[in-house]
Amino acid sequence: MDRKDRTPQDEIAQIVIEFLEVAITSVIFLKGVYPNGAFERRRYMNLVVHKARNPQLNEYIHSAVNGLIPFVTKDLVDRVAVIFFDDGNVPIERLVFRLNVNQLYNSKVEQADMEFSLRSFLIKLPVSEPLSKVLPRNCRWEITAYFHSLPQSSTSKDTEMWIPSDAKQWQQPPVIIPIKSMISKPLGLQLYTEHPTSPSSPKNKPNLFDTPSGGDN
Repeated sequence: MDRKDRTPQDEIAQIVIEFLEVAITSVIFLKGVYPNGAFERRRYMNLVVHKARNPQLNEYIHSAVNGLIPFVTKDLVDRVAVIFFDDGNVPIERLVFRLNVNQLYNSKVEQADMEFSLRSFLIKLPVSEPLSKVLPRNCRWEITAYFHSLPQSSTSKDTEMWIPSDAKQWQQPPVIIPIKSMISKPLGLQLYTEHPTSPSSPKNKPNLFDTPSGGDN
């Protein structure tokens, strides 16, 4: 798409997607899913961040997040979550990015201002108490998107990589721990973790989509 033809929502979505790719990689690094040597240091928004050395891991995160661009642009994505599972395939933790792209916003997108706000999330991640908790051995993780309305694969090739998730869900409302939030005219963003309230038998829900698992540790 030619830059002059891009709407404010296109600009917002591109900034958000770039941020999510870096933030999700940072989460995987901070949770210790893989050895520290599996990542290399890079700079983003004048901060030191991490990028996966493994091409398959890097491509999984990149393709999963970038596949959401058309849906984020239209504010069809409610949440993007990194879900960690135990060896019984039961979710033990969800780290959630809740998005709100203002469809009525028609002014110039001030990229520097938006990046300044998103930068504060990346600063917050390493000092966030929920992210310091060690995961059990043999856990796995995946990226899951929660849509306001389910995209139809028959009408767009953009949905082909997203499949209905069969991940087990908690029966009781989870414990939510806020980490960071921002609100602006073009974009609203909340970051929080979810944990099960008590051991219970999960149940399946058909209202979310995911990409294939990111891997095991």
